[in-house]
Amino acid sequence: MSVDIVMPKMGESIMEGTILKWHKKPGDKVEVDETILEISTDKVDTEVPSPEAGVISEILFKEGDVVEVGKVIARLGANGADVKTEPKKEEKSAEVPAAEPVKEKAPEVNHEDPAPAPAAVSREDFSSGSRFYSPLVLNIAQKEGISVSELESLHGTGVGGRVSKKDILAYLKDRTSAPVQTPKKSVEIKLDAKELKPQTGSPAPEKKIEIHQPKIDYNEEGLSVMEFDNIRQKMAEHMITSVKISPHVQAVAECDLTNVDKVRASMKEEFINKEGFNLTYMPFICEAVIKALKDFPLINSIIDDSSVPYKAITRNSINLGIAVAMDNGGLIVPVIHNSDGMNLIGIARSLNDLAKRARIKKLTLNEIQGGTFSITNFGVFGNDVGIPIINQPQVAILGLGSIKKRPVVVETEEGDFIVPRKTMYITLSFDHRLIDGALGGMFVMRIVHYLNSYKL
Repeated sequence: MSVDIVMPKMGESIMEGTILKWHKKPGDKVEVDETILEISTDKVDTEVPSPEAGVISEILFKEGDVVEVGKVIARLGANGADVKTEPKKEEKSAEVPAAEPVKEKAPEVNHEDPAPAPAAVSREDFSSGSRFYSPLVLNIAQKEGISVSELESLHGTGVGGRVSKKDILAYLKDRTSAPVQTPKKSVEIKLDAKELKPQTGSPAPEKKIEIHQPKIDYNEEGLSVMEFDNIRQKMAEHMITSVKISPHVQAVAECDLTNVDKVRASMKEEFINKEGFNLTYMPFICEAVIKALKDFPLINSIIDDSSVPYKAITRNSINLGIAVAMDNGGLIVPVIHNSDGMNLIGIARSLNDLAKRARIKKLTLNEIQGGTFSITNFGVFGNDVGIPIINQPQVAILGLGSIKKRPVVVETEEGDFIVPRKTMYITLSFDHRLIDGALGGMFVMRIVHYLNSYKL
């Protein structure tokens, strides 16, 4: 009897993961919950434990392979029988459930020149392109002999017009059943005005404005090259997607944290003796944000833009995401679930626990998904003001600047005085599809009000 070990789903929108390292090989014994391999997604790097005790009988994918969620990546047997030492190629090719005739006919379909076979697509071919293709799509294109121009011409139904697995498989199916002599205009879209003019009775091709990075000469003297690791690559894609999806608008306000500082100082010694860690400003800021979200629940929403008209879905609970910088330069956003039901001490404990485990990659699946509002703190690096990018599918994110003593005009009955106060600039980036300037501005000022109002 064997047990299938599958690629786990590590987030709401995660559809694939990259195998970073196998800790076991075929024939190795494993115990329950012992680490078998490490995987990486655009959310987090994590270890995959064994569901049962037994012997690794088969490993189906190699390190570096990108595998769809739910696919079997290894098998666990009760003994060492039928141990296989090489990844099973048939399993990986199952990623492309296209009919067999496709491979026979693909080379015959040449949309550019009937003489030479179409050049297979590769990652290098698109290093300077304006479109991103997932490793899964590139693998399918390489296997099926799809040319660069063919892939560039495909209409994508994914986020930001991205070509998905479904799109490329549908194209393969249509290409197999279509006549060999495919009109050139249906495949190649050029920026020349004459080429863009549609023929009578034909649909107008979509005009694309392509932006290319200049070609880099890697042989140039004095260059130092760093290849993106999986986390940084996925984070970059996530940021690009967010900017494409949400029209970002910002509101900035100055907070007076002098009263917060006094309350914090009065609690400091007792808190550290009882809890074992320092009380920072962050729990106070989180508490103020939670109160403001209760006052303006629309900002605790997500947008469903999968159909027209769009829908705004407001969460009943507040799940606060806090951005944490990783030691390797990456970023992860652990989530404090149901934070609206916690007091100041409870928030402080959750923040400390999640931050520590985030830096050593020990977070669980539940702790990195389901956030409804995020906070990022660039002020810890001394920055006064920053402009954060929204963490999709949320509609707003709060950025915190550095806390410094600044001269502030204080109005009293005796007149106005300039006094030193501990202040901080906060920036709210919000999705203008749902949040207008008035609501965004009022929300920011409500946070300021709650922070100014702390008392001993």
